[in-house]
Amino acid sequence: MARILTLTLNPALDLTVSLATLQPGAVNRSHAQHSHAAGKGLNVAQVLADLGHSVTVGGFLGQDNLQPFEALMARRGFADCFVRVPGETRSNLKLVEGDGRVTDINGVGPQVDEHAQGELLARLQHLASGHDAVVVAGSLPPGVSPQWLQMLLAWFKSLGLKVILDSSGAALIAGLKSAPWLVKPNTDELAEALGRPLHSIAEQQAAARQLMDQGVEHVVVSQGEQGVIWFRRDGALQALPPQVVVASTVGAGDSLLAGMLHGLLNAEPAAQTLRRATAIAAQAVTQIGFGIGDRVQLAQLEDAVRVQIPHARQEGEQ
Repeated sequence: MARILTLTLNPALDLTVSLATLQPGAVNRSHAQHSHAAGKGLNVAQVLADLGHSVTVGGFLGQDNLQPFEALMARRGFADCFVRVPGETRSNLKLVEGDGRVTDINGVGPQVDEHAQGELLARLQHLASGHDAVVVAGSLPPGVSPQWLQMLLAWFKSLGLKVILDSSGAALIAGLKSAPWLVKPNTDELAEALGRPLHSIAEQQAAARQLMDQGVEHVVVSQGEQGVIWFRRDGALQALPPQVVVASTVGAGDSLLAGMLHGLLNAEPAAQTLRRATAIAAQAVTQIGFGIGDRVQLAQLEDAVRVQIPHARQEGEQ
């Protein structure tokens, strides 16, 4: 299996609260709550570990609440490349309603100064080249600029690494300039980055073609319960997931990304790669937390995924 580096520059302690229906402005009583050391890169890393890969994790962690993150890394056997910075790693509140709707209240994160950024770069210089791919996922903490991210991705690329980017907003816009090997935005994130609406599959295909002309090899556009479209130089594939009982949508996109990377690094057939990745994402929404648990359920979900060539026009499109 591969050696993969995942960077979570702005990780979070996720507090997931389950309740029947959120009533704004009123007292709400929860059914359950769960706390997880998280962040997109860490979420991806857990699924990759379950798929058999050797994973190094890095980024920036606040010194004042390290325990959940260090416990996760120890339990999962991750190599730890995180730089500790003053303050607390942010907390994100996820309010999950009975119908699966999630309301996110995301924290900001600790200030990361130039010294800490330089320390992370120094650590990466010693270990990055020993990996097959690097996943940079999530938002940027205060003090880290989109331009710094762009520089980091370009440096990884110069080492010959396969660079995977999953971010949004200014970070995605800057990161795309380095032409990563794979990007995984959702439809809204891609539309914002390119500055135009992408309602139809034809519009998404044109956007993907633009990115591929700039050097991106794989554009994976996630669309929630409507599935995912994978645009490649030799064509596009769409996967439609089976219906499942939704516990939480948190981490579904990260699970999808891990599944895609697993299939690509193993040089599996495209349809098989997309089918399994979609099944992993479908399983993710049935649970609270991250990783592949029930292998029998996963196999059943994989059998139920429909993979097809996307149509330029679909019912309801103009």
